Amino acid sequence: MTNKEAFRREYLRELLTPLGIKLTEQQLQQFALYQEELLSWNEKINLTALTEDKDILIKHFYDSVLGLKVGKWTGQERVLDLGTGAGFPGVPLQIVSPSLSVVLVDSLQKRVKFLQHLLSVLALDGTEAIHGRAEELGREPKLRDKFDIVVSRAVARLAVLTEYCLPFVKPGGVFLAYKGLDGQKECVEADSAIKKLGGKLLKVETFSLPEEMGTRTIISIKKLKPTPAAYPRRPGIPGKNPL
Repeated sequence: MTNKEAFRREYLRELLTPLGIKLTEQQLQQFALYQEELLSWNEKINLTALTEDKDILIKHFYDSVLGLKVGKWTGQERVLDLGTGAGFPGVPLQIVSPSLSVVLVDSLQKRVKFLQHLLSVLALDGTEAIHGRAEELGREPKLRDKFDIVVSRAVARLAVLTEYCLPFVKPGGVFLAYKGLDGQKECVEADSAIKKLGGKLLKVETFSLPEEMGTRTIISIKKLKPTPAAYPRRPGIPGKNPL
C-alpha cells in the first residue's frame, strides 16, 4: 500500500468515526477502489470537478453518508438515487450500509456505463444502475411507489426535484433532498408542489462539512399518499414550469 493510499484510508476512517460509522477493512478497500476508478474514468468522461484527495473524501464520500443521520434507517430499505452522476450519494450509502438495496438512475448513458463498471469492481451486488429520465421512469409500474427512500443530490430546485422524486417513493416512505445553504428557502418555494404530489415536509437538517468545506442541508419529505396520476409531467415540463 502506498503512502497516498494509507492516508486516504486513515483520513476517511477518522472522518466517519464521529458520525458513528466504523468502517471495516473491506469497506475501506471499496472506498479506495471507488476513488481510483473515479479519478481514472474522469480523465475520459466528465464525472467530477473534484480531484484532490480531501475534496473527494469530504465533499463526495462524507457528504453522501450524511443521509444516514437523517431519520431512522433500519439498513434494509430499498433506495433510489435520482440523478446520481458518478454515484453520489447512492454508492457510499450502499458501501456503508451493505444490506440496502439501491437503484442508481442517471440520464446520461456514459455515466451509467461508468457506474455499471464500478459496481462490478466493488462487488456491490445489491446495487444496479439504470439509464433514463425521471419523467419517464417515474411512470413505470416496476418503479413507481416502490421505494422506501429516494435520495437526490444537487439535481434541481426543490419544487422541480419533488416532482421528479416523489412518484418513486412508496406511501409512508421518505424523499431526502441534499441541498446547500438555500435549502430552507427552497422549502418555502416548493410547499405547494410537495402537497400537490402527496407529500409533507418533515424536517430540514443542516450539517457543517469538516475542514470548513461548506454546509449540507438535507430536507426530509414524507409521502403521505400516492402521487396523482398526472405526475410527473412530460420530459422537460417540470423544469420549465415548476408546480
